[in-house]
Amino acid sequence: MIIIVCPGQGSQTPGFLEPWLADAALRDRLGALSEAAGVDLVQHGTVSDADTIRDTAVAQPLIVAAGILSLGALLGDDLRERVGGIAGHSVGEITAAFGAGVLAERDAMTLVGERGRAMAAAAAQVETGMSAVLGADEAELEALLAELELEPANYNGGGQIVVAGELGALQSLGELPPKKSRVVPLQVAGAFHTRFMAPAVDHLRSVAGGLAVSDPTLPLWTNKDGSRVDSGAAFIDLLVGQVSSPVRWDLDMAAFAEAGVTGIIELSPAGALTGLAKRGLKGVPTVAVKTPDDLDAARQLLLSA
Repeated sequence: MIIIVCPGQGSQTPGFLEPWLADAALRDRLGALSEAAGVDLVQHGTVSDADTIRDTAVAQPLIVAAGILSLGALLGDDLRERVGGIAGHSVGEITAAFGAGVLAERDAMTLVGERGRAMAAAAAQVETGMSAVLGADEAELEALLAELELEPANYNGGGQIVVAGELGALQSLGELPPKKSRVVPLQVAGAFHTRFMAPAVDHLRSVAGGLAVSDPTLPLWTNKDGSRVDSGAAFIDLLVGQVSSPVRWDLDMAAFAEAGVTGIIELSPAGALTGLAKRGLKGVPTVAVKTPDDLDAARQLLLSA
């Protein structure tokens, strides 16, 4: 079973869409995706600098658009039946919703445009951030987070937990980390997947209520608890709720293993999730589709299923 995974925020780098846009059809398609999201994704995917594309309102639609483009280029008209399932990390769940047929392309881009702007607005209310904690005992870390009024935001598996909250508390964690652990500040603009994002949830529920939703045509897993979701409406409800609740990618990977995963393909901008898979799903072949040059290897993995 080959599972396609869709990355979340932080995977983007300046100019990463340039190789894809050498194809005029993909450039035109990105223009249409830009219109739906209300963001100039051609500019931001090619010439905008790192600070510009770090902006949540830019980064999120950019990542989902990249996933949509690379998924179309990967599958074409003949390989979809080879896909064993799909899942996304954080905002990548919107890419996965599109890939599984839950949302149409334009609706996926409308939703991610609103998500990015709503989360950016929530992040602007209080100075917050995120840090990755590597190698900590989970119980010890969670106790320390409670003392510092920080929250776990992403359980990524492989000994990595991303935590979030006010900047002063994150600094304190970095100065006195759990034993045998390392704390790495992340270049993000807010405490995503925590209580600080609650103002964005109600707005997104309203937006999602106006979208046409279908049940998935591929196996589809949720970040909520790693379970497979067979209802499109239920998946969108979970997707909206995860804006202010932790991403359980560790449980997603455990579900992949239980389902009999034999390969992982990560859509553009790829690298983070295949890296986690190498630690959390040891021995499972992976392909990170970073540029069109990676498509042949990804197709070969699909054809091996």
